[in-house]
Amino acid sequence: MAKKLIILGGNPETGVLVDIAVSMRIHTIVVDPNPDAPAKKNATESFDIDGFDIDAIVNLAKEEEVDGVLVGVADILVKPYREICNKLGFPCYATEKAVEAFCSKDGYKKYCAEHGVQDIPGIYLTKNDSIRKPKGLELPLMVKPVDSGGGVGMKICRDEDDYNSTVEKALKFSKKGVVLVEKYMDDNCDDMSAYYTFKDGIPYLSATFDRTLTRIQGNSSPIALGTVYPSKYTKSFIDKVHPKLSELFKSTDVQTGVINVQFFVENNEFYSYDPGFRLQGEAPHIHLEHINGFDHRKMLINYALTGVFGEDDFAEKNDYMMRGKTACSVWVLLKAGKIDSIVGLDDIKSHKNVNFIVERFQLGDTVQNDWIGTERQVLYRIYASADSIYGINQTIEDIKNTLKVTDSNGDDMVIEWLRPWNAEEYIF
Repeated sequence: MAKKLIILGGNPETGVLVDIAVSMRIHTIVVDPNPDAPAKKNATESFDIDGFDIDAIVNLAKEEEVDGVLVGVADILVKPYREICNKLGFPCYATEKAVEAFCSKDGYKKYCAEHGVQDIPGIYLTKNDSIRKPKGLELPLMVKPVDSGGGVGMKICRDEDDYNSTVEKALKFSKKGVVLVEKYMDDNCDDMSAYYTFKDGIPYLSATFDRTLTRIQGNSSPIALGTVYPSKYTKSFIDKVHPKLSELFKSTDVQTGVINVQFFVENNEFYSYDPGFRLQGEAPHIHLEHINGFDHRKMLINYALTGVFGEDDFAEKNDYMMRGKTACSVWVLLKAGKIDSIVGLDDIKSHKNVNFIVERFQLGDTVQNDWIGTERQVLYRIYASADSIYGINQTIEDIKNTLKVTDSNGDDMVIEWLRPWNAEEYIF
């Protein structure tokens, strides 16, 4: 009889995790309040239950006689995931300290301060506080709820009136009723990430990557246009940040799991922000599976059902320099409107360097105005790898020249394309 697994969350990125579970012949049950959640499409069963309704999910698990529970690609569901697993006695990678450290921006700043990891200067404001600006920081400022992700509720504020109204609005997006006001890291900063695997209590650096962000969407939170692996800052990161970050990780008692930590880099100084203690929307695991031969999705699914995470040879396979190859993801961001035509997708799927595509919208779908400035405006994430940065840059050009997306007026819906990377910076 097939084992049964509840997966929490229904977004398109979680849908990829569901597909993997189904391919492993696991009876997969998706829980999400949205009846039309994309991850429900291929699940064995689904239920319209809010991921925060812990008692309802625990009762469902007992009624269905499930064998495990796993959170998908959603930061806000990591905490209820832990509570559900604890009540059911199931394996759970999230420790109490890890939830405190990685599942809210205020908790993460506290742990950074304790372990000497530089974060972005800023202050917290609650719904009971008077609205004020941080001392020593001038406009523009970035305002963000402490417990939301994907750019939701975040905004760059460039004047006093906008700042005051944005703080009030952002508080409504926070379940805690707390917003973080930070120095705005401007266009002169680079953006990189470090992706770790926890196995048997050891934090292994599994990948580094750089991001290019779109800066042409007004004051909304900048969204990625694409990434490249390994990061040009890898050596500097390992020298300056990795030892401190490893100690921070160990203080959370985490034995198992994956985490992505983002950094702004300004004048070769690293400013840490936004940890994601779960599978990522960016999905570094796709490149790692293709190049290094281990799949975090399968590892987490097996852990949820058996308590065993990964094979004994994981450390040998793990290589954050991607075995000398270069990898990339191209994010296709859309303007608001109805998708009337998509041309070239099949050609991109058959491209020799393209390994996988996450498809978030279909023909006839509408991108809402209030999705602009969040990851909900992403049409595709296209994953590619090549022997060198030159092969990646050619692939980026091929995608740009092949894919055409237009609205009902025949207008181009793509906001901005990822530009090829500076090759000299990515020859290691």
